[in-house]
Amino acid sequence: MNIKRAKTAGFCFGVKRAVETVYQEVESNQEGTIYTYGPIIHNEEVVKDMQKRGVIVLRSEEELKQLEKGTVIIRSHGVAEYIYDLLKAKNIHIVDATCPFVKKIHNIVSKESAAGKYIIIIGNPEHPEVQGIRGWAKSDVSVVQNKEDIEELVIEDNREICIVAQTTFNYNKFQDLVEIISKKSYDVSVLNTICNATKERQTEARSIAEEVDAMIVIGDKHSSNTQKLFEICQGACKDTYYIQTLDDLDLNQLGSVETVGITAGASTPNNIIEEVQNNVRIIF
Repeated sequence: MNIKRAKTAGFCFGVKRAVETVYQEVESNQEGTIYTYGPIIHNEEVVKDMQKRGVIVLRSEEELKQLEKGTVIIRSHGVAEYIYDLLKAKNIHIVDATCPFVKKIHNIVSKESAAGKYIIIIGNPEHPEVQGIRGWAKSDVSVVQNKEDIEELVIEDNREICIVAQTTFNYNKFQDLVEIISKKSYDVSVLNTICNATKERQTEARSIAEEVDAMIVIGDKHSSNTQKLFEICQGACKDTYYIQTLDDLDLNQLGSVETVGITAGASTPNNIIEEVQNNVRIIF
């Protein structure tokens, strides 16, 4: 019996940095109550642990506006430019834990939009990272995630366009959508802002899924990059299971398989991955 665990499974650089930032603020807190604007990362177990240490999650802009003091940590997904302005106007202490790769997209969008370009973001319009990126465009901006969205775009023929991507978007799908947009004869500049770690994680997950009898993908149900890992693995291995923790896994389903692959999203703590791996090993 063989278990193949992805080397890229677990916290990416940006997530690790954001989580460490929160715990460092908890340890050295001198500014009163610590808040995160939205969950610092998409992982319920991590957020629950932080809440036990006194960190409060602000779930809406209305809650943010009601603050009078304390520290607000900007989560790894980043936020729109006006959120910074709002907090500064209230003299709230800001700690920015935005992933540097996401921050890079903010700077690109701000610069290219100011230059008059139409911004197209390839990603999920409901995802907080994409909503944050959109908030750095000065004017014309659209979010697309499939061919149908592109067909609905109405842009002047002579307009310059800048295309960026959500950092966790599927790399192959990004290429396909860029090709469709380019065929519409726009003056297009494409900036592939998908994080290298995301591409490596997706490539490794597909490779492992093609070689095993069953595949386990670990991550929060709200994690965009984990959802994409699941889609990729399911396409290569029909017996693919999406779990958040060991409690979600029916170990009996793995009793008759010879090889099991394990990968995890960028917001999945190592201890959860190891717990799953150790328990899968026991039944073999």
